[in-house]
Amino acid sequence: MSKRVVLAYSGGLDTSVAVHWMGKELGVEVIALAADVGQGGDFSAIEDRARAAGAVEVEVVDARADLAAHYVAPAIRANARYEGRYPLVSALSRPVISAALVDAARRYGADAVAHGCTGKGNDQVRFEVSVRALAPELEVLAPVRMWGLTREDCIAYAAAHDIPVQVRSDSPYSIDENLWGRAIECGVLEDPWESPPADVFALTAETATGERSFSLTFDEGVPTALDGRALPLEQLVAEVGAIVGPYGWGRVDMVENRRVGIKSREVYECPGALAILAAHEDLEGLTLERDVAHEKARLEPRWAELVYDGLWFSPLRQAIDAFVESTQRHVSGEVRLTCSPGRCDVAGRRSEVSLYDYELATYSAGDRFEHRHAEGFVRLWGESLSTWARRQGGAG
Repeated sequence: MSKRVVLAYSGGLDTSVAVHWMGKELGVEVIALAADVGQGGDFSAIEDRARAAGAVEVEVVDARADLAAHYVAPAIRANARYEGRYPLVSALSRPVISAALVDAARRYGADAVAHGCTGKGNDQVRFEVSVRALAPELEVLAPVRMWGLTREDCIAYAAAHDIPVQVRSDSPYSIDENLWGRAIECGVLEDPWESPPADVFALTAETATGERSFSLTFDEGVPTALDGRALPLEQLVAEVGAIVGPYGWGRVDMVENRRVGIKSREVYECPGALAILAAHEDLEGLTLERDVAHEKARLEPRWAELVYDGLWFSPLRQAIDAFVESTQRHVSGEVRLTCSPGRCDVAGRRSEVSLYDYELATYSAGDRFEHRHAEGFVRLWGESLSTWARRQGGAG
């Protein structure tokens, strides 16, 4: 019997060509596994496309709730943004898909899994490192690294073998989408000087006018309700994005440092993700003790780097998660956001466990702060500098 390979199948150009190419050139049976991570689309059409390309089996896995609960929720708690901007859209879905690949390989008796990533991308790292952490006995195949075809060659290959794909030579964008956002690259976007054309955007076309306010309720660092209406996280993210996106807010256009050592211009649409992260970070300002907040802020970039670099299944990520989880015990409350064209701003926050004490903060008649104690505090705080100035001349 031919070797069986489970391919992470997106239904796009590269993975559709990979199904046919691996069957013909490597002589393997290809099982196409499509994971629904909230990208939308017609999965029956995706199944048909995989079979037309030559897959012997096609399976669709609904991973939306898993992605939201076990990957997006920790990212929210960690305020995760790679290089301070990118909220890890693709990076969060890859370990979910990798776990589904491993599960399918064991069920179908496959001895290898495969992906459709290029040799210069981040996703090859994420898939392969994750699979080897979960199932080191499985071989990992990367046909795109093997065949030497350009993107134009792949489009021609698909046409020659009657593989129905949606990518055309006049619309060459590579798009990855899930419930946390949308990533767009290739085409004119490869020139970092060029502005993104309007046709690359789907979630943030500016159509809304006026102002709109809404509130998010958080429970231990995770959003649980929109305007007081309890929702599962995957649905809440989508509804927040549907409110914020039409104001033209939620885009990231950046040159980022890939794990493989090159710089890449990336465009992202993440209206729901960025609004939720802004609200969560603001609520932490109300509920986290000062030193805890400062130490968490130092660890957040490291958490984001680990996930970006494909190290979700690593002991360091788990260790940082344990710290982050402990900080979220009292990050509960409500945040109000206000949207207007091109903007989404936090407008208010409240919590039953807020560390904000009005009587200490106010300058009005209700002020109970002991101002007389401040003189001694300030003097002792600066004592070492005063000694330095007297004995060694100080900054002068």
